[in-house]
Amino acid sequence: MTIDALADHPAHPAAQPTPATPRARTREDILAGLPQVAAWIREGAVRRELDRALPWDVFARLRETGLTWLRVPRHLGGPGGTLSEQVEVIGALAAADSNVAHALRSHFAFLKSIAIEPDAPNSRRYVGEVLAGKLFGGAHMEINTPRPNQLRTRLTKQGDHYVLHGHKFYATGAAFADYLSFSAIGDDGETTGVLIPAGRAGVRVLDDWDGMGQRLTASGGVELDNVVIHPDEVNPRRSANPYVRRHGTTRAQLHLVAVIGGIVRNVFDDAVAYVQRGARSAKHSASETAAGDHFVQQVVGEISSARYAIDAIIANTAKLLEASGNAILANAPDVDAQVLRSQLANSSTQIVVGQLAIRAAERLFDTGGGSATARKYDHDRHWRNIRTILNHNPLLLKGRVIGDYHLNGVRDDFDEGRVF
Repeated sequence: MTIDALADHPAHPAAQPTPATPRARTREDILAGLPQVAAWIREGAVRRELDRALPWDVFARLRETGLTWLRVPRHLGGPGGTLSEQVEVIGALAAADSNVAHALRSHFAFLKSIAIEPDAPNSRRYVGEVLAGKLFGGAHMEINTPRPNQLRTRLTKQGDHYVLHGHKFYATGAAFADYLSFSAIGDDGETTGVLIPAGRAGVRVLDDWDGMGQRLTASGGVELDNVVIHPDEVNPRRSANPYVRRHGTTRAQLHLVAVIGGIVRNVFDDAVAYVQRGARSAKHSASETAAGDHFVQQVVGEISSARYAIDAIIANTAKLLEASGNAILANAPDVDAQVLRSQLANSSTQIVVGQLAIRAAERLFDTGGGSATARKYDHDRHWRNIRTILNHNPLLLKGRVIGDYHLNGVRDDFDEGRVF
């Protein structure tokens, strides 16, 4: 199915008007509204998952909340939210519906670019659109190539313009976006990037993601059929500043970790709700209620402890990453050390959070018997979603590069800012 077939939905980006002027919201007001927004998103999360209904209405509302422009600096007209605050936004949204938080990954990456390089041409050019509620998505990866990170998509010069042709995948959030970015190989054989309106002729976003988890993130493919690209829409894919590149890839990884952290919050909430309202005590239990069963109490206690530990480690890593961003902005003499410190912390965070989270999602089923697996509860979505995210960032690779650094001083992966 193509997203084009759903374009008549009233909440589709194509149906959204652009406000005449950006809406002014303070950082405090935006964050104060987060719990209410998250509660509203949570109400329909299970039904959307069971019906496989893309969350159009959710993204229509998010455009009005200020959460999607929280990090725009004050001197560019934004609220000036911090990276740590944005990470908490990701976690809170993921606790309501992990698909929604995950689908914002590319948009929040664009916000990072504005926050860390506020005077860059694209930052100045598009900040007004961000403040008007527009969303940014895209796709850079491709499948069916000999090796990961290889590209077949081509950007070819034709007269006074270019033509983009290829097929992308892992286009997370592209269906909900107003602008899309893509990577391609230019006529000179070098990798370059484009940023274009999502409705450009020849761009077809496909609803063909068939992963077992994160089913509503619109993470499938995009067909690019001779898309006309204007010269001012072509830009280098990577920042010329190596510290910005390293900071950006670390932030992208932490985004997914924060999504996992939000899922574990949801696991805890579902465990408590199920035990209190739906679970019966086991036939061998000494208690008349599941809530009074000592073993069930232990399970819920373990999940609660995992939730606490995960939230704490993610918050600490976000502070380190924020410090590295501030060092880049200030051109601090120890910028390399601060960026590397945040990278190492983030890699360790992924390992610990991944291990704790997958265990918590599994333990949820120990709060009850066979009824805990009932489809109506959709408890399995937590394990599926965490497992799917972990497959995007394999923990074994993280452990290896951390160990190689500490044992041998090798830091190639960190210096290159690899995302894996």
